[in-house]
Amino acid sequence: MALPKRRTGKAKKGMRRSHHALTAPNVVECPDSGEAKLPHRVCLKTGFYKGRVVVKPQND
Repeated sequence: MALPKRRTGKAKKGMRRSHHALTAPNVVECPDSGEAKLPHRVCLKTGFYKGRVVVKPQND
């Protein structure tokens, strides 16, 4: 069974994990309602996508 000859150092471990960081989601403002929403998604408050109604808006 293969085993590592030497312990992996902190620097090498950090370099390997450099792409594991979490990033915040990109949030844009809906032009119709001003609510925050994800890009390329339907605004759930108004039901608009690309200037037209796609789904029924949610009632509050």
